[in-house]
Amino acid sequence: MTNAVGGIITVRVNGAVLRAKGAWTYNLGRPMREAIVGSDGVHGYKEVPQVAYIEGTTTDRGDLDLTALVTLRDATVTLDLANGKAFVLAQAWFAGEGAASTEEGEVAVRFEGISAEELAA
Repeated sequence: MTNAVGGIITVRVNGAVLRAKGAWTYNLGRPMREAIVGSDGVHGYKEVPQVAYIEGTTTDRGDLDLTALVTLRDATVTLDLANGKAFVLAQAWFAGEGAASTEEGEVAVRFEGISAEELAA
């Protein structure tokens, strides 16, 4: 078991490693609870669906096929965390704008999927 809680990560799309840069975010896509409030107080809650996603920035290396990346569908995207956990996004698609920056060769990426699973360390 590791004491690391953050730091080095690995992002894979269908097994191919992306050059992850900076902070990434992810969401398991489980229902979100929202309060139901009446004039006399809290009545309970409702659940609303959320989309599972992995989002961050990658470095555009020479062999990165941007067209293939931004048209990606039905993929498996894996985020391996420094704490030993893995987050797996199934039946995923590219959901970002496809915007890239020339200063540091950055490409903003967002993958959304039908389901996600957290694998313990």
